[in-house]
Amino acid sequence: MPAVDIGQICVKTRGHEKGKRCIIVDIVDRSYVLVTGPRSVTGVKRRRVNVGHLQVLDESVNIPRQASDDDVAKALKTLPTK
Repeated sequence: MPAVDIGQICVKTRGHEKGKRCIIVDIVDRSYVLVTGPRSVTGVKRRRVNVGHLQVLDESVNIPRQASDDDVAKALKTLPTK
């Protein structure tokens, strides 16, 4: 299991949202996390995801636990663009 933390940016590796970026907004248990894109930004809706279906990236944003999609979208705007 990769080390995960709230605010960590990930890429979904399985499912119909495969290849899309998402943000961890809560840790459910050892195997599952709650992620969001948010849908208006990346196309990933808020849902529970198996940690094994995520590729955890080195990037993260500073958000509180259970942050709303609006809060996540604002935090993503603070990231430097590539």
